[in-house]
Amino acid sequence: MRHRDNQLWLDPSTTNPATFAADSSYRITAPWVAGRRSPVVKGLYADPNIAYLNGRYYLYPTTDGYNGWSGARFKAFSSTDLVNWTDHGTILDLGPQISWADDRAWAPTIAYRDNRYYFYFSAATSIGVATSSSPTGPFTDPLGRPLVPAGFRSGQMIDPHVFTDTDGRSYLYWGNGSAYAVPLNADMISFDAGQVRTFSLPNFREAPFVFKRGTTYYLTYSVDDTGSENYHVEYATGASPYGPWTHRGTILAKNLSLGIKGPAHQSVVKAPDSDAWYIAYHRFAIPAGNGTNREVTIDPLRFNADGTIQPVIPTL
Repeated sequence: MRHRDNQLWLDPSTTNPATFAADSSYRITAPWVAGRRSPVVKGLYADPNIAYLNGRYYLYPTTDGYNGWSGARFKAFSSTDLVNWTDHGTILDLGPQISWADDRAWAPTIAYRDNRYYFYFSAATSIGVATSSSPTGPFTDPLGRPLVPAGFRSGQMIDPHVFTDTDGRSYLYWGNGSAYAVPLNADMISFDAGQVRTFSLPNFREAPFVFKRGTTYYLTYSVDDTGSENYHVEYATGASPYGPWTHRGTILAKNLSLGIKGPAHQSVVKAPDSDAWYIAYHRFAIPAGNGTNREVTIDPLRFNADGTIQPVIPTL
């Protein structure tokens, strides 16, 4: 334990002692509090979907750290305060549980209807759906095939998100390179392919996520490549789940002064009984992460008086 730059540091024994002007001794009189509040879940995770379900917040991320993003398992975490998270373990394992895919388990999302939870996920560049009576599974595949197969439309069929409007209608959004949406049928596991819409969004790359505040619909999405430090979040607003969309610009981007790179692939949640909102996203793991070694964090999402979103201040 050493003192450096007005901070107390815990360092490995391999640290060069010349880095420090002098050693110091301390008597600890209060519990140790880490300087960083994130990542909110320990380990390498990305593409977080955050949702408030049954009195708790839930996070459903991509399990990260694999070359080529080749992971095969999905986990779930839950919290009552967005700070302390419970690890619920693996809720879906592609290999033994999904007959049509066994790798590239990416970017899940969750929805709820009629006492069932619907878990939408990317696998082998297709989109699948699994169901459960619990937000932490176990989940099972009711279709035995992709809901949105690879090649269904231009680009990769990945990054699903389900938005349920105040009238109870649910919509599936997805896309990489092009953005798509379609109303889901009441069973939540099918749709009419003739109703698929394609959106033209400036700079769109992937990760469409829609939420509604008041009468305004917000479509957030990620720009650039997840392997780039310039990966960031832009958004548009509209008067319906289909828009038409008015581009509003960037709300989340890198901060190199803090070592924050590639902050994006976002999701948004509203705290119950309030107008407090939060954005979950991933960034390069600090200090030595990259596009396949990422970590998940959460920051407040704030609005201006006219309903536009204030730039998010990424924090450590």
